[in-house]
Amino acid sequence: MSTDDADPEFSNLDCSAVIADVWLLLDNECDPGARTRLQGHLDSCPSCFAHYGIEQQLKALINRKCGGDQAPDGLRERLRIEIRKTVVVRETTRGTAD
Repeated sequence: MSTDDADPEFSNLDCSAVIADVWLLLDNECDPGARTRLQGHLDSCPSCFAHYGIEQQLKALINRKCGGDQAPDGLRERLRIEIRKTVVVRETTRGTAD
């Protein structure tokens, strides 16, 4: 789908918010409404879709290397926080350079 054909409802979502919530989608931890919004944005935004694909591959690699065992809750939460911090820092830094 070209950006000209993108659904405005989904293409108007903030990319940094979508990227921050990609793991919620990958881990099936979002409600149906959020899932629809995230998937709709991913379907209409090539940049976010590419990022999602990288995260999906990373998750698959972690699952393979860790034998499919679930990480302890504390570790999962720390990783989620660090991922969100990284996205915020990158977006903040990127925004100030423009």
